[in-house]
Amino acid sequence: MATAVSALGPVHHVELPDGVIRYHATGSGPPIVFVHGIIANADVWRGVVPRLRDRHRCITPDWPLGGHTDPMRPGTDFTLFGLADLVQRTIAALDLTSPALIGNDTGGAICQAVAARHPESIGPLVLTPCDAFDNFLPLPIRHLQLFGRTPAGLKVLAETLRLRAVQRLPIAFGLLTRRPIPADIMASYTAPLREHPAVRRDFAQLVRAISPAFTREAAEGLRTFPHPALIAWARQNFFPLAHGERLAGLIPDARLRVIEDSGPFVSEDQPDQTAALIDEFLKVAVH
Repeated sequence: MATAVSALGPVHHVELPDGVIRYHATGSGPPIVFVHGIIANADVWRGVVPRLRDRHRCITPDWPLGGHTDPMRPGTDFTLFGLADLVQRTIAALDLTSPALIGNDTGGAICQAVAARHPESIGPLVLTPCDAFDNFLPLPIRHLQLFGRTPAGLKVLAETLRLRAVQRLPIAFGLLTRRPIPADIMASYTAPLREHPAVRRDFAQLVRAISPAFTREAAEGLRTFPHPALIAWARQNFFPLAHGERLAGLIPDARLRVIEDSGPFVSEDQPDQTAALIDEFLKVAVH
């Protein structure tokens, strides 16, 4: 596999009222915008994008969720719907027409909120295992809301994530993949929290704003989503398959597909399966 940067394409930046969003772009064809989860970045998609870029323009931003290096301006709204507005503004600033929106982990919850609030800004929706309904955050990582509220607690958390043994614990990344994430990729996810006080400030605001009230509201909004949707879920308990089934039942034009032998980070564990399902779905959904 190529390095993450070469797999995802050149780095670009877009200026928004909230701050600068760093993103990669590669490929040609109908656009896809990818949304990762907390303490992660565009590198999550490095195994999927090369399998799609022959037929799609793949946009993979580093969203301000803890694995980013460009901090947001003071006053940025880090609630779920505030982040959905940020995604919508990014789509508008990049002049993308009806892009497919693909989310994982917390990014999937953000995608639900975009679909509920800004359905006119996007086209097809793909949700891989993600926060939904009352599962925001999942119980094994709910401690992030405690440690992340103060600069001192967040600094301790960031330093512990430097250790490979800690990374594989259930309270860290251990339940997210069946296989260890490569060390260089883990460093790209976790180093910003250690190295940038302003990133820790953003993340602290984010975790203070997390509430299942937002995911419940977003889910209700999916009942009128006017575009096709793919729910590509894995058999695991962090984001239960029952939630994927429930999401597929809410969206009028949705289909559920199961990704085998994978944790919630399906693009890490099963990039081939994940890309194949997305490609198959978009061949029909964008025509």
